[in-house]
Amino acid sequence: MSHQLAVFGGGCFWCTEAVFDVLRGVKSVMSGYAGGKNKNPTYEQVCMGNTGHAEVIRIEFDPAEVSFRDLLTVFFATHDPTTLNRQGNDVGTQYRSAIFYADEKQKEEAAAFIKKLDDAKTFKNSIVTTLEPLAEFYPAEGYHQKFYANNPAQPYCQYMIPPKLTKLHKQFKDLLKLQGQ
Repeated sequence: MSHQLAVFGGGCFWCTEAVFDVLRGVKSVMSGYAGGKNKNPTYEQVCMGNTGHAEVIRIEFDPAEVSFRDLLTVFFATHDPTTLNRQGNDVGTQYRSAIFYADEKQKEEAAAFIKKLDDAKTFKNSIVTTLEPLAEFYPAEGYHQKFYANNPAQPYCQYMIPPKLTKLHKQFKDLLKLQGQ
């Protein structure tokens, strides 16, 4: 069976990459940019907040091992989808909660998932996650790839990522890769 792609923006891509990198069925996770007007944007340009791009991760996954729905479940559980253009202290459209769908099936599944969460009042406030067509994905600079794995002592990472990973290990143990994978 062929692999599929999912592209999510959930704030800082260092954080989202660290979460999805440990899921079974995930073959690769790449930090990058999507949703804007500039071709080949740089981190500095995206950080200025005027390119329209969001910090995102591109997940290559095997749907026989982990479903798009599983990825959506983890996505919504590991960031705040109710704050517009903000995750914690990271503020701006580049930190928006977004799903960049690869096809109509992903769009429909994500829309139904959001509606179900909102109808169930899973969060105190309504979900503001945008559904945007994936026109282009631009890989982030090399030093952003596997950032947490390569820089676990970086203060921002120490503060932001361990709570997400702890939640992941408690709530989604069945979705984690086995040791050595």
